[in-house]
Amino acid sequence: MWIYLIQGLGFGLAAASQPGPLQTYLISQALTRGWKKSLVNAFAPLISDAPIILLCVLILSQVPDWFQTFLYIASGLFILYLAYGTYKTWKNFDENQTQTESKIDGLSKAVMMNFLSPGPYIFWSLVTGPILVKGWRETPIHGISLLLGFYISFISALMLIIFIFGTAAKAGPKVNRAMLGISAIALFLFGLYQLWQGI
Repeated sequence: MWIYLIQGLGFGLAAASQPGPLQTYLISQALTRGWKKSLVNAFAPLISDAPIILLCVLILSQVPDWFQTFLYIASGLFILYLAYGTYKTWKNFDENQTQTESKIDGLSKAVMMNFLSPGPYIFWSLVTGPILVKGWRETPIHGISLLLGFYISFISALMLIIFIFGTAAKAGPKVNRAMLGISAIALFLFGLYQLWQGI
C-alpha cells in the first residue's frame, strides 16, 4: 500500500510541476482574481479526471489515433480562446483598479481545459494507468492509495502555484500587468503547439 501511495505522491508532484495549459490558466486566474478566489480552480482535475481515468483504464490501449488528434485540435482552439481573453484583460488593464473581477466561473473553464487537453489522457493511459490497473488487480486498496497520493500532491502543488502568483500580483500593478502579458503569450504558444500536434 505504501509503495503505491508514495508513487502517487511522486507522480502528482511531477504532473503539477510540468508547465502546461492548466497551470498557465491557473496563474492567469490568480493574477486577475486573486489567490483566494482562484484557489477552488486547483480542484478542477478532481472533476475532469474521473471520466478520463475510467476511459483510460477501460480501453487502455485501444484508443484510436484520430481521437488523440481530435483532442489536440479541440484543446488548441480552446487554449487560444483563453489566450485571447487573457490578452484582452492585459490590454484593458486599469492600474488604478486593485483587482479585476471576472463574472465567468474560473472553475468551469479550468475543468473544460483539463478535459479537452490530451495531457491527462496520455498521462493516465501511458504513465499511471498501467500502475493503477496493476495495483487494483492486486487489491483495490493499492489502486486507491495511488489515486489518493496522486491527488493530494497534485492539488496541493496547484494550490501553492495559485498562492505564489496571487501573492505576487500584490507587488504592484505594473508587475501584475507584465505577468498577465506573459500568461497570455504562454497560453497562445501552448494553443499553437496543441494545434500543431493535432494537424
